[in-house]
Amino acid sequence: MRKATENVEIFKARRENVLKKLGNNALIVAAHPEHIRNHDVGYPYRQDSNLYYLTGFEEPESILLMRPGNFPESVLFVREKNIERETWDGFRFGPELAQQEFKVDKCYPIADFERVAVELLKGYEGLYYRLLKNPSFDQKMFSVLEVLKSSQGRTGYGLMSLYDADLFLGEMRLKKSEAEVANLRKACEITAQGHVAAMRFVKPGVTERQVQGVMMNYFYSQNSAREGYNFIVASGNSATTLHYNFNDQVCNAGDLLLIDAGAEYNYYTGDITRCFPVSGEFTKAQVDVYQGVLDIQKELIAGLKPGVLFKDLHEQGASLLTDLMLDLGLLSGRKEDIISANIHRKYYPHGIGHWLGMDVHDAGLYYIKGEPRAVEAGMCFTIEPGLYIPGTDAQAPKEYRGIGVRIEDNILITAQGHENMTAAVPKEIAEIESIMGQ
Repeated sequence: MRKATENVEIFKARRENVLKKLGNNALIVAAHPEHIRNHDVGYPYRQDSNLYYLTGFEEPESILLMRPGNFPESVLFVREKNIERETWDGFRFGPELAQQEFKVDKCYPIADFERVAVELLKGYEGLYYRLLKNPSFDQKMFSVLEVLKSSQGRTGYGLMSLYDADLFLGEMRLKKSEAEVANLRKACEITAQGHVAAMRFVKPGVTERQVQGVMMNYFYSQNSAREGYNFIVASGNSATTLHYNFNDQVCNAGDLLLIDAGAEYNYYTGDITRCFPVSGEFTKAQVDVYQGVLDIQKELIAGLKPGVLFKDLHEQGASLLTDLMLDLGLLSGRKEDIISANIHRKYYPHGIGHWLGMDVHDAGLYYIKGEPRAVEAGMCFTIEPGLYIPGTDAQAPKEYRGIGVRIEDNILITAQGHENMTAAVPKEIAEIESIMGQ
């Protein structure tokens, strides 16, 4: 019999915290839909992050309903036991065992959701629910709400107000507990060593796909369930495409290789980007760009501590990178004019980082009621300045064309300052060349 992958008391405590914050509102979180290829062959399944965060339950076709103040407060709807289907698709908990193993108050078959949910939601003013994440389930939800409205007649309860569950739960997920930080550190550790393995493997003539394979092999060997997002393994000019995912080209001598990849561990993901020379040594032009980006990243990370505004990090990154563009001769003019006109975004089109956790671009607001948010202890995010100079850019100095550099680390804010959880991956030029030389 399968068990929950983590301590179920952690998930129970999270549900209790949610119940305290719901007021006279209910919450419904639905599983991700399954994705099927041709010939009934399914893609590997990953549970919805919010549903896993509150239950630890990983099966598809499942729903969590929470309603404070009335027993049962936490209700899980799951697939029924079906020996024939389990022969084909694997183990199912079923309602009785799911209730026992995951410590919810009550568990029903998923087929009973529309009937049971109407009764469970009576008397609540509003509902936290995320529309458009699972369109097929949205139709069931609309049906439940309509039947609920009709059943209450003239009691004063009309159609329930809907609130965004992602925003509600995202604020809880933003500050990581000790258990979450432990999972995140492990994901970062696995990711870091996977990047080092790639550095040791790369040489002229290998393919981007082979590099990806080396990293995936290491991830799986360390019990990572999956990659946290699609691999970016981009050699040469491909590194100037931000989300390059083809990963099918040969790595040529003289080119830089940009790898943006992260391992997922217990639903938490690392997110590291490193650039290094396929031949093992940086050229003069590559040093100019790479060292400039690295110096900026180190300066940004050095000042991280509670109270820093995320907005200020974005603005500081844009300012420093624009200075670098001017120094390299990519742009000319007054820096203030360049930034106000967004001209710098030609070579730096993204932000300086993003929240990190169960999703690579994790839940949580960057602004609170229009005001920029200050980072706090327990928050985790990336710092990833970059410079991308397309090979077709006739305005750029010739020696820099086709160079794309991004350097990304994962930062945990602590009470005293910060911790770089991905510092184990070399990024100094001498360190990289030394590893590749070995």
